Amino acid sequence: MKQRMRIAITMGDPAGVGAEIIVKALSRVEVYKKCIPIVVGDRAVLEDALEFCSLPLELVEIMEPEMADGRFGKIDFIDLKLLKKGDWVYKKNQEKCGYASLKYVVKAIDLAMKNKVNAVVTAPINKKSLRMADIPYDGHTEIFAKYTGTKKFAMLLASKYLHVIHVSTHCSLKEACERVKKDRIYEVIQLADRGMRELGYENPKIAVAGLNPHSSEDGLFGDEEEKEITPAIERARREGIQVEGPEPPDTVFVKCQAGQYDIVVAMYHDQGHIPLKLNGFKYDLQKDKYESVSGINCTIGLPIVRTSVDHGTAFGKAGEGRANEESMIDAIFAGVKMAENRGKS
Repeated sequence: MKQRMRIAITMGDPAGVGAEIIVKALSRVEVYKKCIPIVVGDRAVLEDALEFCSLPLELVEIMEPEMADGRFGKIDFIDLKLLKKGDWVYKKNQEKCGYASLKYVVKAIDLAMKNKVNAVVTAPINKKSLRMADIPYDGHTEIFAKYTGTKKFAMLLASKYLHVIHVSTHCSLKEACERVKKDRIYEVIQLADRGMRELGYENPKIAVAGLNPHSSEDGLFGDEEEKEITPAIERARREGIQVEGPEPPDTVFVKCQAGQYDIVVAMYHDQGHIPLKLNGFKYDLQKDKYESVSGINCTIGLPIVRTSVDHGTAFGKAGEGRANEESMIDAIFAGVKMAENRGKS
């Protein structure tokens, strides 16, 4: 029988849906067939989530990952003892929640760097809560880069039919345009190739989106394609990477979804996030809930495996028991697959 990977799952912002989607995911037997999940967080928050979700699961506190045996019906967890019942309020940004969410992540990174777990899966954190706690990071990607000493990294998003990786993410649109430089684009093409191989693609087909409408249409709407994007693509091709572009941004994602490409290199945050979420999210207006929230977020370039849900803290529904756990399950399974594929290389 194949040995199961040990996966650390960070609880995210306690005021959001993180604990809820974790306990719901861990109420599914198929998760335990794939891995040994270990939650990093606070007992009080997990107990609360189990109560309002009406889940009869047993919490088992452990001190080290090797103590977890991964039995379905039990949740192995490491208690950082940062919060006790009544210390937080759902649906609100709070300094203590921002601080706790960082500590969960730092602990999981430390476990992964020491090879005590095979991958880290993260529940959502909140930028405003981080800032209230004077934590100077925009999100998980930057935290993982800092605490692993990684200089070259990128955010890769994946749904069932679409994969996207970004040249830039959390910055203004003006700054994003200024970051469209050949060295960075080349670097992200390399990371796209690496990330897709870790996800199980032997020879990934990569498309690079243009920055401008119609990829500038031979310089009519800008010159970034000619000066920055094309040279990066040509350099990557010379190294044997299967890459094409620059492709018009308004059609390249349709082609990728159809199977012409395996992944798209997007120039900035919304260029990649919008098609990905249209592909993976389904919202029922009458029920005021997401019927589907599939898709994952990975940080490529790290010395450890990190995957995440592809949604935020969802304060609007936190503490109510109606959050969708689909993306968390996807993230756990992707973390297992990436860890297994790294083990083969």
